[in-house]
Amino acid sequence: MNRISSIDFTRGLVMLIMALDHVRDLMHTTSLTQDPTDLSTTTPALFLTRWITHLCAPTFVFLSGTSAYLSLKSQGRIAESARFLRTRGLWLIVLELTVINFSFWFDIHFRTLLWQVIGAIGAGFVILSFLLRVPVRVVGVLGLLIVFGHNLLPNASFAPNGSFVWAWLFQPNIFTVSPRFTLGILYPVIPWLGIMLTGYACGRLFERPLAQRRRLWLAIGVATLSLFTLIRLTNLYGDPVPWAPQKTGLFTVLSFINCTKYPPSLLYTLMTIGISSIVLAVTDGVKNRLTDIVSVYGKVPLFYYLIHWYVIHSAMVVMVLLQGYRWNDLIFGPFRFGRPEAGSGVDLPYIYLIWLGVIVALYPLCKWYSQYKASRRDSRWLRYV
Repeated sequence: MNRISSIDFTRGLVMLIMALDHVRDLMHTTSLTQDPTDLSTTTPALFLTRWITHLCAPTFVFLSGTSAYLSLKSQGRIAESARFLRTRGLWLIVLELTVINFSFWFDIHFRTLLWQVIGAIGAGFVILSFLLRVPVRVVGVLGLLIVFGHNLLPNASFAPNGSFVWAWLFQPNIFTVSPRFTLGILYPVIPWLGIMLTGYACGRLFERPLAQRRRLWLAIGVATLSLFTLIRLTNLYGDPVPWAPQKTGLFTVLSFINCTKYPPSLLYTLMTIGISSIVLAVTDGVKNRLTDIVSVYGKVPLFYYLIHWYVIHSAMVVMVLLQGYRWNDLIFGPFRFGRPEAGSGVDLPYIYLIWLGVIVALYPLCKWYSQYKASRRDSRWLRYV
């Protein structure tokens, strides 16, 4: 299958932005105590630093579905594609619960287990593998029904003693299994599956001529953002948290775009996929130095995801030690990254500097691995990382 440059670029772009959120999560002075989207305590710069990263997960999931469609069409063998999707999905779930979770917490005792985006993608691949014989339009309609309809479900989010099955399928929740073990479900399968199935159906757009598909992606992006604006203005449906006038006009705008990610509301999905669709339209067929650099990250998304967490978390440990804390001051355990109770961290400008340092440092590794994969296209195991 020939690679589509706009997919690599868009995926690479959101993965670079994703690293900013993770640097902020682990290293910002207030990340342990303040919600950056809480309009009563945040600043515009901090809010937008978090908000821009909302593009990452839905775009990544959407394009995972698109790539699954394109892979199926290039191979033409449904049974083999289904088998690959199932095994890769299960492999992603294993990685989520082991290698990735350790990168979150650096806790060898695994006292916190978090189900996040890689696990949701893995479960989505497994489910999608059983739908490959279903007409693509039907899969797309099913995806849209989930995206537009799951907000009708009762909001049991973070309810004490809630059902694990309900949380895993529909609504996030935190389960304190014991004083020494906490299980968190942040990316329930069904809402994210809706985004993946929609992306799978949209893979057909890339079979069209370049000029036509650019117009289509642009039309989809504009229509999706227009629908987001119209529904959001009503405050009637699409997000459990309505927007409201704030102390300034700027904060009112921030309230308007402050949509719910856990689980991804209809408005959150329309807002983020609308923007990503426009990026796909603008960059399709474009080749220059910038697109070449960003696409390097997009060609090796799982490899990048795995190593970027370890690099950022290691940088956090170095930061804490340089600030005068000792190893014994680092706190590990349920929902603890290893940061001391108080006093550590850096301000927002330094977060951006560290983020730029991380992505620059990862570029040679990602480029090497991209070239390594390209030179060994017949290697089956390389398709899993």
